[in-house]
Amino acid sequence: MRTTRLLTALVLACALAPSAAIGAVDVEPRFAGTAPREALSPCEEAAPLLAARAALSGTGAAGRSTAAVAQEAVASPIVPHPRDLRFGELKFEVPKADKYRFKLKSGMIVYVGEDHTLPLVNVEVLLRGGDFLDPKGKTGLSSITASMMRTGGAASLSAEQFDEKVDFLAARIGVSGGEDESRASVNAITPQLDPSLDLFFDLLKSPRFQADRLEVEKGNRLESLKQRNDDAGDILGREGGWLMYGEDHFSTREMTKAELDAVTREDLVEFHKKFWRPANMMVTISGDVDTKAILAQLERRFSGWGEPGAKVPWPPPPPTHVPKPGLYHVEKDIPQGKVSIGHLTIKRDGWENPDYTAISVMNDVLGGGGFTSRIMKRVRSDEGLAYGAGSSFSVGNYWPGQFRIGFASKNPTVAYAAKISIDEMRKIRETPVGNDELATSKNSFIETFPQNFESAHEIVGLFASDDYLGRPHSYWEKYRDNVRKVTPADVQRVAKTYLDPDKLVFLVVGKWSEIEPGDANGKASMKEFFGGQVTHLPLRDPLTLQPAK
Repeated sequence: MRTTRLLTALVLACALAPSAAIGAVDVEPRFAGTAPREALSPCEEAAPLLAARAALSGTGAAGRSTAAVAQEAVASPIVPHPRDLRFGELKFEVPKADKYRFKLKSGMIVYVGEDHTLPLVNVEVLLRGGDFLDPKGKTGLSSITASMMRTGGAASLSAEQFDEKVDFLAARIGVSGGEDESRASVNAITPQLDPSLDLFFDLLKSPRFQADRLEVEKGNRLESLKQRNDDAGDILGREGGWLMYGEDHFSTREMTKAELDAVTREDLVEFHKKFWRPANMMVTISGDVDTKAILAQLERRFSGWGEPGAKVPWPPPPPTHVPKPGLYHVEKDIPQGKVSIGHLTIKRDGWENPDYTAISVMNDVLGGGGFTSRIMKRVRSDEGLAYGAGSSFSVGNYWPGQFRIGFASKNPTVAYAAKISIDEMRKIRETPVGNDELATSKNSFIETFPQNFESAHEIVGLFASDDYLGRPHSYWEKYRDNVRKVTPADVQRVAKTYLDPDKLVFLVVGKWSEIEPGDANGKASMKEFFGGQVTHLPLRDPLTLQPAK
């Protein structure tokens, strides 16, 4: 808070000083060892700090100067109440992806976004690989490989030496693995970019997978396995995923202790050799770089990598499991029941279907819009049954996504909160939304849209995701117009088409003896769902995932 007040005062002072109009981004970074410079005013000395503050507050290359913002704030009259605030039309043009997109001689796609506001550079490698590449009986191999690439040393450097050099350069290097992608990144200050990239590419090309660090990694993961029944939310996520997609699909597969024990250093070496290869990579770069120079660096650093590796099967395989609607319960002695209610949705078929936009608006009105959504208003604001409640609707990229209602409520009020939520689901199918409600939702999408492009880092990341998913860049140019076109009839139509109360999978984790009877006022009980028929799922042993004895 104190820093914010000081910055605000500095912004105002510099804005009002006749000779202190400082641009938010037009500041050349100055480093020790450069040519002598003439004396600067206090406002000029503060320019990098003000630029950083401007970047954090949303004024950047596409915005106005800090001074202009401050002068406007001083000149504007103070309204008596926030409801009296009036804002001009938001004008924003989507950046052109071609400006940022480049291709190396090898065919690798690179996105570069120059931003000289601060002397910082971020380089990220996106790998087409993840959990879907785990071999049978080695669940978690992709994730462990990614983690060990960072913590296990590289090339001729031991893990300890590598960490020491990264710290000395004030750099941040990380590697992570996900379901269908993995990432490696380095963040460095401009004067130390070259040595930081040396370390980063040593890690990418020649990870050491130091044996004692692997034992530490496996030990940490074993402790995590032991704790995975401690939190009801973890149980809900695991069992809910299995009910929707089955236990064998890579997106829901869970590691056991036996599988963890089976992972060897040789497994990591082989996995890296097969899949961490330039042919499977895409790169994004943002920050204080010269585009031509950094592309030349990448050409040099990616050349002579060695063997091409294995061809990645793409897209990842879809699940074959068919969910069975019904009421499911996992016993856990906790005061609040954790609830997930939902069903499978659809797989994306191209990017032009207007239903996808209408679905987003529909779900926002129903439960995705926070405090303006119907489920949150009814369950929390009106009835006080849960701290938070809402819904999500995903359209799957490679297999059907999920519609899901989620909340946590006191055991006796779980049934009532669920009844309200499902009633709202039915209501949005049966009755058109009001114009004011629809306008609030649509405006939230339109007015927050520029945040997707508020920094060079976010711009190149978004456009790289386009390439990864096969999404045309023009999607973003049409996005706001597509939102504006959504009508009450569209919302009701997609709700009727894509929400199905008869296909719901209702899962609750909690103390059944308190949950089943419902609330003391008799507003709802669990017998109202699925004719009172419930399937009690066993709590799993955290290490074997077999039913606990």
